[in-house]
Amino acid sequence: MIRKKAKIVAVVGLGYVGLPLAVRAKERGYRVIGFDTDKKKIALLKQGKSSIKDAFLEKHFPKHRFDATSDPKKLKSADIFLICVPTPVDKMYYPDLTPVIAASTQIAASAKKGALVVLESTVNPGVSEEIIKPIFEKAGFTVGIDIYLAHCPERINPGDPKWNVTNIPRVVGSFDETGLCLAYNFYTSIVDSEIRKMKSIREAEAVKIVENSFRDINIAFVNELARSFAVLDIDVKDVILGAATKPFAFMAHFPSCGVGGHCIPVDPYYLIERAKQSGFDHRFLKIAREINNSMPAYAVELLQDALNTVKLPLNGTRVGVLGLAYKADIDDLRESPAFKVIEHLKKHHAKIETFDPYVKDRSTVKSLEALLKKSQALVLVTDHKEFKKSLTPAQLKKYGIRVIVDGKNCLDKQAFIKAGIIYSGIGR
Repeated sequence: MIRKKAKIVAVVGLGYVGLPLAVRAKERGYRVIGFDTDKKKIALLKQGKSSIKDAFLEKHFPKHRFDATSDPKKLKSADIFLICVPTPVDKMYYPDLTPVIAASTQIAASAKKGALVVLESTVNPGVSEEIIKPIFEKAGFTVGIDIYLAHCPERINPGDPKWNVTNIPRVVGSFDETGLCLAYNFYTSIVDSEIRKMKSIREAEAVKIVENSFRDINIAFVNELARSFAVLDIDVKDVILGAATKPFAFMAHFPSCGVGGHCIPVDPYYLIERAKQSGFDHRFLKIAREINNSMPAYAVELLQDALNTVKLPLNGTRVGVLGLAYKADIDDLRESPAFKVIEHLKKHHAKIETFDPYVKDRSTVKSLEALLKKSQALVLVTDHKEFKKSLTPAQLKKYGIRVIVDGKNCLDKQAFIKAGIIYSGIGR
């Protein structure tokens, strides 16, 4: 068994999941090795600079720095390995497990007997058994005897001021009781919340897929309602707020111009494809993905219709895209619908300007005012506080902007309409 005093934790993958974990493990008294193949990221971390803008990291990383490295030889001393690499899909939405396979292969070449290896990356049920376990067996390990494999699906909500790596409840699963207890003991030592033991590693793998598929389906439902209610001349936001007054059996979700982030637009495909291999067709999940994937194009359709009312073609019109990040008040660009909106605007030959106060290096202008000066119409994609606070009908009138599509339904609809501006929301 690994004695607590000697425990060294190696976090493989220092992104939105791995970096906070490494800092938290260091804070709780573990020796920590942070491994990533991105040498620029490692160089930043060695300088004491976080590669991610996050309130938890800004507060804790300077006080709990760890050994950041791209040298795989340093992994040989670790007692616990946490795999925190991306699990993307390709252009055809097929799961890409290359990063997980590479990380597992590297760890199998470095791990010593008795080590605990925990996969945090989100995967479909069966990956630990069918892909990761054979990698370690091929390297000469007997799983459950001289190495222990577990799964604890990550739960990170970037930008959340309340919930972070320290207090979000977690679930763990393993192939055997010893591995389960080792994983449980580790996570109870770093997380100040419930750690639930699952009966199998497959159950643990299924948990995260269910969480994100649940959200994807509910978002697809309200997105479809939005498009229906737009035809019926009903404000979907008001209806959802009305339904939310029911204190039980209803959970409010809201429509928008697209679903972003690394989880919701990606994870359902892992279950869809794995179930397909076993002969089951997830029709419901596929329809939800189709609906949510269609929303950026729908937002551009709304813009085109709104421009028609002022006799402007989308072709050649200067359109300002407000926001590049996938959610408010962070710099995370992963799977952001903004890029799909931009792609559709380009197909219609619009002239595009972009601004995001959190992603200025990817913006075409340096300020909101500069964007407004250059734009004839606007599409709001990200509901940053700056936009909700500063974007007023008076500003649009000042710069001669006659049309706005509110892709997050976060602006005062009536104020814009009263000012004579063509306002289109998603279902309102």
